[in-house]
Amino acid sequence: MPVHTSHTDIIKRLKRADGHLKSVITMLEEGRACVDIAQQLQAVESAVTNAKQTLIHDHIDHCLDGAVHEGKQSADDAIAELKAITKYL
Repeated sequence: MPVHTSHTDIIKRLKRADGHLKSVITMLEEGRACVDIAQQLQAVESAVTNAKQTLIHDHIDHCLDGAVHEGKQSADDAIAELKAITKYL
């Protein structure tokens, strides 16, 4: 069971990326045109980037904000964690 509601969407995006990546491998094995392969690689990259952004934004919105408001984390610790995670954006 996913921890966050966004995890279901992230899983869908990553499965889509997995499908595109498998297509790229097949295309390479079949000797398909480089422009077609590059297009599929772009789709992989976009799907992974979107999944990553969704995960990070969800973490900021729910984990960090909630932890500070519930007193589980200091504002300084939340800011440090925010800085750490946003380097992946």
